[in-house]
Amino acid sequence: MSDDPFDVRLDDLPASVDRAAVRRMRFVARVLDDSVRIPGTTVRIGLDPLLGLLPVAGDAASGVLSLYIVAESARLGVSPTTLLGMLANVCVDVIGGSIPVVGDLFDAVWRANTRNFRLALAELADADGASSRTAVEVDIE
Repeated sequence: MSDDPFDVRLDDLPASVDRAAVRRMRFVARVLDDSVRIPGTTVRIGLDPLLGLLPVAGDAASGVLSLYIVAESARLGVSPTTLLGMLANVCVDVIGGSIPVVGDLFDAVWRANTRNFRLALAELADADGASSRTAVEVDIE
């Protein structure tokens, strides 16, 4: 995988990982965090900070949309510890984003969905690593 969190080589993932689910997660993360280029710059933002412009309802809506990545990760078998970290990212995003004016800037920088997508990919890419290890039996006399 490259430095671009959305540049995922599906062939690098174990065969057991649902590739369609990873594509959906990538789509949601990109739309929420990286879908719109600010004219005249190379800076990209997503719907998350734009929705945050709507007081309360916008941050609540983006939080609900962000939970999709967490739910899909749970369905794919991501560990409870990682899921808790992902939920914490969403909570920080919603709480930080709800601060008037500054919250919209926070949403543009925090990118909870990109963080959560990376967390899920890291664990899914290593999914076979844990299961392919062989146990060694040692007889103690």
